[in-house]
Amino acid sequence: MSNQEQIEQVVRGQEQAVQHKNIDGAMVHYAMDVVSFDVVNTLQKVGIPACRERLESWLSQFPETFSYTIEKLSVVASDELGFGYSFNHVKGLLANGDEIDMRWRSTVCLRKQSGQWLITHEHSSVPFDARSGQALIKLEA
Repeated sequence: MSNQEQIEQVVRGQEQAVQHKNIDGAMVHYAMDVVSFDVVNTLQKVGIPACRERLESWLSQFPETFSYTIEKLSVVASDELGFGYSFNHVKGLLANGDEIDMRWRSTVCLRKQSGQWLITHEHSSVPFDARSGQALIKLEA
């Protein structure tokens, strides 16, 4: 299997884990010193505990099943470094009764360590309307 295919397998495995609210499965390929730029709260999160806490908080917003998909995934890889970028989509009913239907941009950077691809950086972003300051979460690719 090529490095590109291995990275795609990591990303798709994470997608499946999130769909099933399997936090351990979603976190299995994170490097200990991962840096995450997320769309909410702080500018960055550093380390597995911070990223895990964020994932637990996010998934707890969905009391029932929800839809989470990674769309238009592109992966580039060399022997030791790789990255993937995609559009991610979540749709479901939140615990407060609101429905969410949101897309955002995602980039993950990985490093191969001891034969295993680990996520060292992830970046999620949402475009916004410059005039109103409102996030544009309903855009489609």
